[in-house]
Amino acid sequence: MKEGKPNALAGISVKGDSDENWFALWTRSRHEQVVREQLEQKRIETFLPTVTRWSRWKDRKKKIDWPLFPGYCFARFDPRERLPVLKCTGVVSIISFEGEPAPIPEQEIDGIRRLVQSDLAYDPCPMIREGMMVEVVHGPLSGVIGRLVRKNDKARLVLSVDLIGQAVSVEVDAADVRAY
Repeated sequence: MKEGKPNALAGISVKGDSDENWFALWTRSRHEQVVREQLEQKRIETFLPTVTRWSRWKDRKKKIDWPLFPGYCFARFDPRERLPVLKCTGVVSIISFEGEPAPIPEQEIDGIRRLVQSDLAYDPCPMIREGMMVEVVHGPLSGVIGRLVRKNDKARLVLSVDLIGQAVSVEVDAADVRAY
């Protein structure tokens, strides 16, 4: 699937209450737009970043706006008044920590909003941290599992033989690996 020009759908800004934070809503599969529309009807600020991609059917190709983070929509609200959010068709839950909705730092939402509103080309990528075990999904090492490390600002895959305490590393494109 070829990437197209980035695009974004941003919600409406209604309230500015200091008790309101951004939260991630886990949605049913392919219900992100439906959730966004329902929240906007309830005058709740939303953010649904998208990327434009070519979609291919048997008889034609068409540019479609796909959610940048499938299965998630962002909303700003007071967590004490979450019932109207949870009542929206397609909302599975609010991403929470120890039973309480987990707020997203404003700068994280602002950074993504600035990116999708820019003319820069962008692609979603898995959240992979240095030191994680990863599996190569493309290229000649496809299927190989190793530990991701950094060396001179390059991503490297370390393959080890633990029994003899030896390892070898190879430079990899971060887009070619996924968390294992």
